Amino acid sequence: MKDDKRDQVEGKAKELTGKVSGNKRRENEGKAQNTGGKIKEKVNDASDSVKGAVDGVKEAFSEDDKKD
Repeated sequence: MKDDKRDQVEGKAKELTGKVSGNKRRENEGKAQNTGGKIKEKVNDASDSVKGAVDGVKEAFSEDDKKD
């Protein structure tokens, strides 16, 4: 399991146990961990998109070089 997904799952579990037990600190820690995992996921997605775009540009230039 990727770190971002693990953080989301663990965070949600902490949040729920905090809610059930009435432990606001644990609940808030869980919310923060879950949110951190979601942020990591979005950053990874953006990074993958940028890498794909860069690879596409590199490929386009290498094709142009082959034509010349």
